[in-house]
Amino acid sequence: MKIVTVSFLMIFVMIGTVYAQEYPELGLKVDVVAENLKVPWAIDFASDGRIFFTERIGTVNVIENGQINQIMSLGVGGGEGGMLGIALDPNFEENHYIYVYYTYNELLGIKNRLVQYVEWNNILDDEKVLIEGIPGAPYHDGGRIKFGTDGMLYVTTGDAGNPDLSQDVNSLAGKILRINSDGTTPDNNPFGSIVYSIGHRNPQGIDWDEAGNLVATEHGPSGWIGVAHDEINLIVPGANYGWPDVFGDQTKEGLTNPILHSGDDTWAPSGATFYYGDDMPMFDGKYFVAALRGQHIHMIEFDDNFGVLYHSELFSGEFGRIRDVTSGPDGLYFMTSNQDGRGNPNLYDDKILRISSLYDYENTPLWIQNISEWYIEGMISKQEAINAHSYLVERGTISQN
Repeated sequence: MKIVTVSFLMIFVMIGTVYAQEYPELGLKVDVVAENLKVPWAIDFASDGRIFFTERIGTVNVIENGQINQIMSLGVGGGEGGMLGIALDPNFEENHYIYVYYTYNELLGIKNRLVQYVEWNNILDDEKVLIEGIPGAPYHDGGRIKFGTDGMLYVTTGDAGNPDLSQDVNSLAGKILRINSDGTTPDNNPFGSIVYSIGHRNPQGIDWDEAGNLVATEHGPSGWIGVAHDEINLIVPGANYGWPDVFGDQTKEGLTNPILHSGDDTWAPSGATFYYGDDMPMFDGKYFVAALRGQHIHMIEFDDNFGVLYHSELFSGEFGRIRDVTSGPDGLYFMTSNQDGRGNPNLYDDKILRISSLYDYENTPLWIQNISEWYIEGMISKQEAINAHSYLVERGTISQN
C-alpha cells in the first residue's frame, strides 16, 4: 500500500465568472456548475436533469436549465449542524419524495431530524417526520443520508459531543441508521431497531460498491484522546467500530478496525462515493472521499477483499475545503465548504463543480486509458503523461471532448 500526493497546475478559461480547468496529465477537466453559494452540504440528481442540493444555512435548492432556485428555507441549528443531507427516493419519478436531514433547536437543547417531503413543480410540501430527536450539538451531527443498493435509507449520526452515546445501542447518536423509506424499521436490522452499526464518532460519508458493500468515512479524534486517525470503514450490520474505546490501529475484542486511516494526518473526511463508468476509465471502481481539513479529494482503490491497493490525493489545496463528492449522471460532482468558518473563501465561493473526461476514451486500447492512472501512481511523471496524451491527440488516436 502506498500514498501518492498529486498537485496540479491550474489552467483557467474564464467566461464571465464561469471557468473550466483542464488537467491533461489526468485526462480530466473541472467545470463550475454553481457558485456564490453558502456552504453547500449535499447533492442529489433527478432523472429529468434537475439537481437538488442543500446549503447548511437552512436552504434546499434546485438547479434547472442552469438556473438556481431556492425551494425551501428553514430556521436551523448552527455550528456544524444546519441543513445537511438530502436524498431523492429511488422511485422519485413516481412519488416525488425528497428526504432531508437537519439540525433544530429546542428548549432542552439541539437535536436532528429526518423529514420526508413531496416535491411538485419545485415546491416541497406534505412534511412527514421520519426520525425525531436525534441527539445534536454544535459539533458532531453526522447528517449524510443515502439510499442503499437494498432500497433502504441509511442515515449517519454523530456522537453529539458525548462519546459514550456511541456505545449505547439505545441512543441514536454515533450510529449508522437504516430505515424503510416510510420511516419504519426493516425486519432484518441487527438490533431490532433502526440502529445498523454503532461506535461511530462523526460519520459523514457513505456509499456502496457494485456488490452492495457499504463503505463509510468517519472523523477521527481531536483533543483529550488524541488527534487525526480519520477512518474509512467497511460497514457490517451490527458491528461496533470502537469509538471512543479505540481508534486507528488500536484493537479491543469485539470492536472493528478501519480498513484505512489517516495516521497522524487529518483529512476530516466528509461525503464519499464509488465511481463506475467508461467516460473516466482511470476512476472506474474507485472510492472517492471529500476532505475538509485535507483540502483534497482522496481516491482509494480496494482489492476484492477491501485491502487498500493504493490511495492518493487529488486537487490538493486547489479548491479549499471539500464537503461532498458524489457520482452524477455526467461525471463526479464535488462541492466546496470554504465559508463554513474554517476556510479561506476564494472568489465566488462556495461552489459546486463537476469532474469529467477531457478526452474521448471510447474504443481506445486499455494502455491509453491507463496513462492517467500510471501518473497518479507515480509510475510516470506529469510531463510524460501530458506528452503522451498530446501525442495521441496529434495522431488522432484520441480526441478532446
